[in-house]
Amino acid sequence: MAEHYQHFGGVSPINEQNRALVAALRRELASHPPALPIYLGNRNWHPYLADTIRQMRDDGVRRALALVTSAFGCYSGCRQYREDVIRALEAAGPGAPEVDKLRLFFNHPGFIEANAANLKDALDQFPADRRSMVRVSLHRPQHPDEHGASPAPYEPQLLEASRLVAEAAGALSWDLVYQSRSGPPHVPWLEPDICAHLEALAGQGVRDVVIHPIGFLSDHMEVRYDLDTESREKAEELGLTLVRARTVGTAPAFVAMLRGADPGTNGGAARTSSARHPRPEPRHLSARLLPGRTPVDDRNSVIARESER
Repeated sequence: MAEHYQHFGGVSPINEQNRALVAALRRELASHPPALPIYLGNRNWHPYLADTIRQMRDDGVRRALALVTSAFGCYSGCRQYREDVIRALEAAGPGAPEVDKLRLFFNHPGFIEANAANLKDALDQFPADRRSMVRVSLHRPQHPDEHGASPAPYEPQLLEASRLVAEAAGALSWDLVYQSRSGPPHVPWLEPDICAHLEALAGQGVRDVVIHPIGFLSDHMEVRYDLDTESREKAEELGLTLVRARTVGTAPAFVAMLRGADPGTNGGAARTSSARHPRPEPRHLSARLLPGRTPVDDRNSVIARESER
């Protein structure tokens, strides 16, 4: 993975992309009151989430909405962030805000609309007489669970989102495929892998392919290297014409969705009552993060969380 970053100046593009998302959401909130302040906290780089929570505490924030930039329910894209928030609250101590986790947005109309628009733009790059034969591959990182099996909600949510996006974009033939495998080679992961899938398509006589990274919100390293570099090289080797659709990024429909999301959950209670006494949580949470604390007339804010690697 470190070698991949060297191809792009040694810097992860996700940091700038998340700052752009924060700026877009800030403008959206300013035009649709209340214009809440936004704090950015990371798991793996500055500003770290624990530092962000301390800053919120010092600023007198009592209720906060925490946005996790992950649409699907799996450990690394859902529950792990919940655990990160709990640890950050414990580190901040008295006065830290509570955290509520909102529903995941894999099937939200705003998420589907933004993805479908990008997929249609990619399909439109092919001549009209070839468009109906284009094969669409929708992508998401590979994930095992601790037993090597597919995490319960992950694959069904991916399939549902992929179906909704493909139907909205008029894609006639699509497949759900995976990328970015890591970890021990003996652990089973979700398949097929993108490069193996491209080989299979070429063997079936397919010549035109759109790859759409539905599992990513921005063009970070797993998109820029795994798709734009490795997959494109494989496609050229196989004689395939390949177009990569854009991620949702700061698409207006997606940003409006983030602003208007409801604080409901699909997977059980998701509020952290206090830094010292967190409530039990279910294994799989179908929710987006919303931190909150004490009465509604207290200071409010939004925490934007990124899933950088």
